[in-house]
Amino acid sequence: MKESKFRIWLSAARPQTLAASIVPVMVGASLAWSHYAFRADTTLVALLCALLIQVGTNFANDYYDFKKGADTDDRIGFERATALGLISPKAMLTATYITMGLAFLIGLYLVWVGGWIILLIGILSLLFGILYTGGPYPLGYNGLGDIFVFIFFGIIAVMGTYYVNALEWSTTSFLASLPVGALCVNILVVNNLRDIDQDKVSGKRTLGVLFGEKMLKMEYLGLLFLAFLIPVIFYHFYGYGLVIMLPYLSLPLGWRLIKQVYYHQDKRNLNKTLERTAQFMILFGFLFSVGIIL
Repeated sequence: MKESKFRIWLSAARPQTLAASIVPVMVGASLAWSHYAFRADTTLVALLCALLIQVGTNFANDYYDFKKGADTDDRIGFERATALGLISPKAMLTATYITMGLAFLIGLYLVWVGGWIILLIGILSLLFGILYTGGPYPLGYNGLGDIFVFIFFGIIAVMGTYYVNALEWSTTSFLASLPVGALCVNILVVNNLRDIDQDKVSGKRTLGVLFGEKMLKMEYLGLLFLAFLIPVIFYHFYGYGLVIMLPYLSLPLGWRLIKQVYYHQDKRNLNKTLERTAQFMILFGFLFSVGIIL
């Protein structure tokens, strides 16, 4: 029974999407390493906080989507524990607060190292993790989810990781955050493309609902283009060697994902595309990090 309960909570944490918290820390830390400023302690704490914030956000989404009636019987996405009655709403909300609270407490070490700016970043990350689907104006329900993900799981996560290592901001950390943010958003794009019909019914105004499937497909393609553009900029304008182009080894997989997004016949197949998009992000992030270090 305990093992079964563990699997339910593990599924609710949505581990297939956790690339969105791992890759930003990996890229930010790699950049710090290349600048001889890497710290193992702050990197590990940043990774733990990032994972906890994302899991807390996933728990919050599970709870608030259920309360708002977004998870209907017609849902074709990954199972939601609250909607299925596997976890009570009270337990899910409690788990959200506990997870976010742990992230805050553990993150105080980064505040001690990095100062008030890290405290501000941490509080905003926790707050917007809740406001993504909760609060009076949930971001994910009003076409702002993509911007939230790009800023917090891309720019802030990479630059913040670099800062708690090097204790300074840098242009290269901002540039390195752009492909990370782009690939994070693409996970959400596939999610929204898959759920567009259900979102219309439930009143969830994602970019797909507002502008249609064609726009989502163009967004996916455009964000992939942005991701592959950044290594070229590093090579031509910042003196990095040819090894910075390692992410281009992932191009064949990227091309297959584009075809799946554009030409899928059954939206249920996009569950696998979402997982593959997260795996692509890990591959791209790893190759980009190796290129930065070497």
